[in-house]
Formats: sequence, structure tokens, C-alpha cells
Amino acid sequence: MERALSVLNLNKIKDKVTLKHVGWIIISLKILVLLYFINLVIEGLQSNAFQFGTMFFWFIVVGFVAQLIDGALGMAYGVSCTSLLLWFGIPPKFASASVHTSEIFTTGVSGLSHIRFKNIDKKLFFQIVITGSIGAVIGAYLLADMLDGNIIKPYISVYLLGLGLYLLFKAFKKKSNAGKKIKNASVLAFLGGLLDAIGGGGWGPIVTSNLLSQGKSPRESIGTVNTAEFFVTYFATAVFIFVLGVQHLEIVLGLIIGGVIAAPVGAYVASRVNQRILLVLVGLLVVLTSSWGIFQVWF
Repeated sequence: MERALSVLNLNKIKDKVTLKHVGWIIISLKILVLLYFINLVIEGLQSNAFQFGTMFFWFIVVGFVAQLIDGALGMAYGVSCTSLLLWFGIPPKFASASVHTSEIFTTGVSGLSHIRFKNIDKKLFFQIVITGSIGAVIGAYLLADMLDGNIIKPYISVYLLGLGLYLLFKAFKKKSNAGKKIKNASVLAFLGGLLDAIGGGGWGPIVTSNLLSQGKSPRESIGTVNTAEFFVTYFATAVFIFVLGVQHLEIVLGLIIGGVIAAPVGAYVASRVNQRILLVLVGLLVVLTSSWGIFQVWF
């Protein structure tokens, strides 16, 4: 009886919360994290803690490439970023933490845009945002506090290799327009959030691709998943900051700078380049970088 009442009360809350409310929540959370990082940047500049060397330039390049891909495909920012950061030898926990921190800025803007253009299925949004955030919190805590980076790195590379192969499969798979009822969205979101936090990417390829394969419209699938991704990323980042603190801030700044520069370019690429070709290129990039990581550890 109590469980039924709690579910009923939760449904009432969902009915009262509008997408406009969601938008204001996103803005408020972004302001908080922006003020926090402005303070960190000021402290870093005063103490000369930043290392603006050659690697900082490469972090900008990584952010640019990843955002370019994400802007054109609507997914694969995390998996592209993490693959490249692991390629440069960044430990898995710091790679994932840096990627999720930078994603707060990109996914927030994306979510507000989708709310503005009404690209969101409200019912589906609430189905995936809660369980997705829970999965991300658990995954972030496991990676940050319980899993050894050197031990987990080859397994993350295997996971990324699987995602890369899946992207290649998706590129050559024939599209199906048959409408179907969306099944197990909450479970799917939990697994997507969990693996995204541990592996540094995968929320889009896992959740969006599965929703599309079940017949959900591309506009609402991408809009809903991208908006929910802000909260998934935000809470994962909160755990990383709580457990690890903010380390390698130059990585985060590089990813953000590169992402901001690439944002308008990605929109242009999306309108000009065949997405199947781009998906193949992304799949190959992820397969090659993750395969190299596996080769370095096991051979």
C-alpha cells in the first residue's frame, strides 16, 4: 500500500513539473558549476598550477574533434573523448571525470535547445533521467573510489572497442521505420548511465541507438536523451569531484575550449556530410584507439 502511494505521489510530481521547469533547473545547476570552476581557474592562475604546454593544445584538439563528431551525429562525444584521452595516457578515472565535467557545459546548452524546440517526450524523459542518474552515480563512485585504474583500463578499452564496432554496425544497418512501443527504457537508462560513468562514454550510443531501434522518432529520441544526459553527467561529475577533487583542470579547460570552437562547425558538418560516412569514421577511430590500448597492456 505504501509503495503504491509513493509511486502515485511521484507520478503527481512528474505531472506538475513542466519542461520549462526542467529548463530553469538546468540553468541553475549550470550557474552553480560555472561559479565553482571560475573560482578554481582564478586559484589555478594565482598559484601557477596550470600546465599550458603542448599537451594542453592536444586537449583542445580532442575536445574539438569530439564535439565536431557529436554535433554531426548527436552522439559519441564521450566515447570519442575518452578513447583519445586514453590514447594520450590519461588514467581512466581522470579521463572519465574530465569528459563528464566538460560535458556539463555542452549538454546543458543542448538540453535547453531541445526544450526550446520541443524535441522532448516528457514521459520518456522522466523514465530515463532518474535511473540514468542513479546508474551514473554508482558507476562514477566505482571508478573513482573502488576500481584500480591500471587494472580497469584494458577492460574499458575492450568496452570502447565494442562500442566502436557497434557504431560500425549501426552505420551499415538498414533503418527500420516500424513504430514499436518503447520497452525497458528505465533499465536501459540505468545501464547507459552506469557504463557511461565507468567507461567515460556510451550514454548516447547505448540509449539513443536502442530507442531508435525500437521505433522511437529520431527527433524525440535525440532531444529527450540529450536533455537527460545533462543530469546524468552532472551527478556523475559531482561524485568525481567529491571523491577525487578537481585534478588535471587543464584537460577540462582544453576540452571545453575545443568543444566551444567546434560547436558551430559541427552544425555545418551535420548539414553537409553524409552521416553514414561520418559514423564509419568515428567507429574506425574508436576501434583503432581502443585496440592500441589493449595491445599496449596485453601484448
